[in-house]
Amino acid sequence: MSVEAELGTRVRNWIAEDPDTETCDEAATLLAAAETGDLAALTRLRGAFADRLAFGTAGLRAELGCGPSRMNRVVVAQTSAGFAAYLLARATKGDTTQPPSVVIGYDGRINSDVFARDTAEIMAGAGLTVTLLPEPLPTPVTAFAVRHLKASAGVMITASHNPPRDNGYKVYLGDADAGSQIISPADHEIAEHIARVATQPLQALPRSRDYTTVGDEVRDAYVEAVGAAVLAGLQQSPAATSTGAGTSPSTGTSTGTSTTASTSGSHTAAEVAAPTTSAPLRIAYTAMHGVGADTARRVYERVGLPTVVPVPEQNEPDGTFATVAFPNPEEPGALDLAFRTARGIEADLIVAHDPDADRLAIALPDPDAEGGYRRLTGNELGLLLGWRAAERERVRAAAAGEAPRGTLANTIVSSPALSAVARDYGIDYAETLSGFKWVSRVPGLIFGFEEAIGYLTHPDVVRDKDGILASADAIAMAQECKAAGRSVWQLLDEASMRFGHFASSQVVVRLDSVAAVIELAEWVRSNPPSTFGGSTVTSVRDLSLPGAAEVPANVLSYDLADGSRVMIRPSGTEPKLKIYIDTFSDRGSLGERRAAAATALRDVEAAVHHYLAGATRQS
Repeated sequence: MSVEAELGTRVRNWIAEDPDTETCDEAATLLAAAETGDLAALTRLRGAFADRLAFGTAGLRAELGCGPSRMNRVVVAQTSAGFAAYLLARATKGDTTQPPSVVIGYDGRINSDVFARDTAEIMAGAGLTVTLLPEPLPTPVTAFAVRHLKASAGVMITASHNPPRDNGYKVYLGDADAGSQIISPADHEIAEHIARVATQPLQALPRSRDYTTVGDEVRDAYVEAVGAAVLAGLQQSPAATSTGAGTSPSTGTSTGTSTTASTSGSHTAAEVAAPTTSAPLRIAYTAMHGVGADTARRVYERVGLPTVVPVPEQNEPDGTFATVAFPNPEEPGALDLAFRTARGIEADLIVAHDPDADRLAIALPDPDAEGGYRRLTGNELGLLLGWRAAERERVRAAAAGEAPRGTLANTIVSSPALSAVARDYGIDYAETLSGFKWVSRVPGLIFGFEEAIGYLTHPDVVRDKDGILASADAIAMAQECKAAGRSVWQLLDEASMRFGHFASSQVVVRLDSVAAVIELAEWVRSNPPSTFGGSTVTSVRDLSLPGAAEVPANVLSYDLADGSRVMIRPSGTEPKLKIYIDTFSDRGSLGERRAAAATALRDVEAAVHHYLAGATRQS
């Protein structure tokens, strides 16, 4: 099978203008092999050159390689020129400063530094004021820098927790967007600019080195802002309360606050949290071969948190991710080395960041778990950190002599437990579509999370998920618990007694193609269930209908009579149908609540499998 003439021309034109010898050589090698009849080479060539990598609200993310469907210097340069044109158009309309400004950060993945410099040169060449961060740094530092520097926009070169051969291009907007990720229609407008740029020769794009590479001042400002935010929340000693949250979990009545903490935030966490006889908290830490370690250490020192013991093999940036198959703390086996380190020091806590440190995983000792530790689910940690945020607001409001205000938020596929916390504290609650581009824009937000271990704990500091800031709050929480003579597990138990016990699980149906998944989702829409696990469906939300969500989304939500919920949606990136199940019980003892929620979870899971099997029977 020979190479089609049009495909061959596209590949040769690419080779002629690609500034990267590695991707040039890759394209030339694939083309030569394909022309000799190598079917595998031809398939790869078609995949790399068939379409342009689509720019969306998450920017770009793809495997490194040659061609417009991969991440490479050509695609990054064209994307940067298109984004610059979009920002210049915004400036002309008065939506941003003239000339617009952009701050650029990058992580430790392969070619991240190269892509960041290309972005800086192209944007400076387009006439923007450009600030480049000095070294590989966490994504939250870039998100922070957009507001700190009053920039019109931010670009972060990262693929977060994707496989090692991936990289990406993430975009933030300043000004009225306050440092949040982009949403529609901005993504479509940027994509249109990129498409126009891509019709020009790459050499026609002006470049300039007239940009500023800052020193440590931006990260120092981030560390200071994060430290101040965490310290400001340490308003009372947990040793003087039953929960560390200022109220009794069983009665909801105030137990008073200690006068040992300064509301000015001048005390450290160690001074606020612990009786002097309390043993120090022992913490194992993994950066997952990413860029979080040094910035996290600086934040912990600023707050006065205990020194962590790193996993040595994973503490420095390594774009090959040598010790993990998939650099995501949620993946099976990803925390094995962290468990080993934790056992060696008898750790009270494991803190794990993903490679760009915007996500956080926490694991705690559990003698029944393999490896001796169990990771909290994203929903469990989201509940605890959200409760902590609500308590911060209660303390603030009491000091000001006013009622608590603000909003707790989570994505629609996350546990609704925060709704119970919000009711208890008399504040608002919101559900958003998946993605922090939506969570960060909730009016009055004081805390937001998604079940995929993402937490936005201090919106006044960073308008995106931030694993470092969330980890400082989590460590302070664990330290307070230890000082009060109880565990974080017990704090979760107290939450179950105060707010009700929530249980969650996920069913994933894998199919052969995305089209098959969409077809199954349409079958569900056309064949609505009336019950799940013996409980009647009391209400249905179809988020594809106009006005049902921020933007129409292929999501179906079913509320059940017993308080359970079933959420069904296709994966945005893989041929999977995902079903999120949440159950609830607020009756009886802790054991009875757990058992009731677990039983309901099993029953609904079985009912979901049986219901979806009906699609096969009717096909």
